[in-house]
Amino acid sequence: MFDFLPLLQGVAKGMWRYRWHGVIVAWIVAILGVLVSYRVPSQYEASARIYVDTQSILKPLMAGLAVQPNVDQQVVMLSRTLISRPNVEKLVQMADLDLKNRTKTQQDAMIDTLLHALKISGTGRDNLYTLSYRDEDPDRALRAVQSLVSIFVESSLGASRKDTDSAKAFLNEQIDTYRKKLEEAEARVKEFRMRNIDVEYAEGKDAASRLTEIATQLDRAKLELTEAINARDAAKAALDAERKNETSLSTQSLMQESALSVSTPEIDGRIDAQRRNLDALLQRYTDQHPDVITTRKLLAELEEQKRKDVAELRKTAATAPAISVNNNLASQELNRLMAAAQVQVAALRARVGEYSARYNQAVATLKVAPQLEAEAARLNRDYAIHKKNYDDLVGRRESATMSGELDVVSGVADFRLIDPPRSSRQPVWPNRVLLLALALVVAIGAGVATAFGLSQLRPVFHRAAEMRARFDVPVLGIVSRALSQREMRQRRLDAMRFGAASGSLVVMFLVGLSIMTIMAGR
Repeated sequence: MFDFLPLLQGVAKGMWRYRWHGVIVAWIVAILGVLVSYRVPSQYEASARIYVDTQSILKPLMAGLAVQPNVDQQVVMLSRTLISRPNVEKLVQMADLDLKNRTKTQQDAMIDTLLHALKISGTGRDNLYTLSYRDEDPDRALRAVQSLVSIFVESSLGASRKDTDSAKAFLNEQIDTYRKKLEEAEARVKEFRMRNIDVEYAEGKDAASRLTEIATQLDRAKLELTEAINARDAAKAALDAERKNETSLSTQSLMQESALSVSTPEIDGRIDAQRRNLDALLQRYTDQHPDVITTRKLLAELEEQKRKDVAELRKTAATAPAISVNNNLASQELNRLMAAAQVQVAALRARVGEYSARYNQAVATLKVAPQLEAEAARLNRDYAIHKKNYDDLVGRRESATMSGELDVVSGVADFRLIDPPRSSRQPVWPNRVLLLALALVVAIGAGVATAFGLSQLRPVFHRAAEMRARFDVPVLGIVSRALSQREMRQRRLDAMRFGAASGSLVVMFLVGLSIMTIMAGR
């Protein structure tokens, strides 16, 4: 601390030697600072505030029917991209800012200046945006902000409609593409079905199910054929036995026999068939089964019919005893039954043949059925995919159309001008009071720096200790200078002139600051 003070005193004495140089530099810098502070052009600011209302009652009402864009995000993005070169060029034309521009270079320079001078700021959460611009001419700044507000509102509407039109155009192109794909898929399915129409199955049955069904039908037809052949053989045997009878039954024997013992070949054959059917049903079902009850009922009806026929025969025999019953009735009935059995056998043989052919064809088809089914599945899958995409695109196009109409009716957002564009009557920049104060500080600093620099360029030793420390030689003594009265008066006058020069600089700046403060307050 005690070493630092002598050093500081030495520096101060050295600077004192060049005090007038510092004062001159300070005055020069001060004058330049005053000129610069007054030469800086004044900037007037024009501003406007806009509130963007993104809440619309139609939005929740149309939820699910129309596309709901993120309006808040659109507005934020619009605010960030509003100040672009195309918009600024449009603003220059709207506000007539290019009237003084003579060349393309001047026009580009003005646009570049506006790109940095135009400001748009918002809180984001409240959707409140402030548009501002500073210019030397307050009227020109006002026109620029008014044009910027108009561009802000128009850009939001135009961007929404442009997005809707672009989306509809893209969807129409995709719909046309998928319509062609869908038609091609339908043509391939149609061609496949026409080419394999002989193996098409109804009710969604595959080749294996179809083969099983035909096999069941073939087995049933074979069983019916066997039954018909047996019935025909039984009728033929009964006809042969009847032909061996030499004489018909007498009227007395006919009257003496019981109704059940009288031979009626047709009814007897049906009764035998029903009894065999009843035995087969009883082996599988109980007495309460509907088929068993029905068969027994039918058997009882046949036996009752036989009794009626026998009673009719007895009545006929009583009136005409000489008629041969066997030769006239039994033989005719057996012949008719025989012919019917022959026809049924022939029909069943044809049925068995047809089912056999179908079965063989189904077996042959079963070998290629997996390949056909795989191809059909692929064609149906492609068709289903194209149809689904086509239906989705058509639905989205209708949704886009409805969204565009919704935007036309309600708009993307409601722009409310909270504060209309206005310009300040007082310049907002520069702060000349601050500039004058800064000029004073810079001037004083420049003077002090000049004196310090000159003292360091041409140093002087004011104490023996400084010389001893610098040259490392012994100092034998110090010779002091005795000042005369005249020299002392001269030094006091010089100090007074230096104080006056320095003080007048400070006083001048203080007066100037006071005047600027008063003018700024008015």
